[in-house]
Amino acid sequence: MRLRDKVCIITGAGSGMGRTAALMFAAEGAKIVVAEFSEPAGSETVRLVREAGGEATFVKVDVSKEAEAKAMVDHAVATFGRVDVLYNNAGIMPEADHSVIDTDVATWDQVMAVNVRGVFLGCKYAIPQMIAQGSGSIINISSFVALLGCSVPQDAYTASKGALLALTRSLAVQFGPKGIRTNAICPGPVETPLLMDWLVKDEEAKRIRLARNPTGRFGKPEEIVYMAMYLASDESRWTNGAQLVVDGGISVNYF
Repeated sequence: MRLRDKVCIITGAGSGMGRTAALMFAAEGAKIVVAEFSEPAGSETVRLVREAGGEATFVKVDVSKEAEAKAMVDHAVATFGRVDVLYNNAGIMPEADHSVIDTDVATWDQVMAVNVRGVFLGCKYAIPQMIAQGSGSIINISSFVALLGCSVPQDAYTASKGALLALTRSLAVQFGPKGIRTNAICPGPVETPLLMDWLVKDEEAKRIRLARNPTGRFGKPEEIVYMAMYLASDESRWTNGAQLVVDGGISVNYF
């Protein structure tokens, strides 16, 4: 098993890629800390992991709140004794997020609080535990929109995901010498409730996005999680500070 006995905190594990990651990581022997704001969703993920024969525990967390982020890490250590992987998956993409000229300040601040501050706080409390252990892997979920401009903007989301790439590089340099590697994954459009709910309401947006992807389809959650599994495993022990693009080729398609 690729992740045998690794303790993995997965934020936003109540649905979408987070739940998929919890199930796939557990199947490879990981012990999962399901960190989720929605208690019913998080508890359901724990049930599914255990039903499949894996180990999991739930902790309710708003990743943007410092006390709750600390409690999340404390729960992982109290339950499983260590933290091997911090998988910063939680993120939001509100409908009110458009261009800077018509996005309200409250929406901007909300996106930054979850998408950037949430990662900062998770790292703030997980990294000292990893330093004490002498090892650890931080996986930050960025996005392909952090790498190129978009004519249908979501500027708060885009800026937040760009910030994660900069933070990833900084953490990689700071903590690589202490045995902790930090990497980012930049997914393209993936079939998750977060994206599909929005695109179902806007067929033109869906058409445009599919037309620009050489594969002609959206990604599947597991296709992102396979990359995360590599980063969580010892196979990636010399991968540090990377931004790994998994997008079907959309970011290299010019026409």
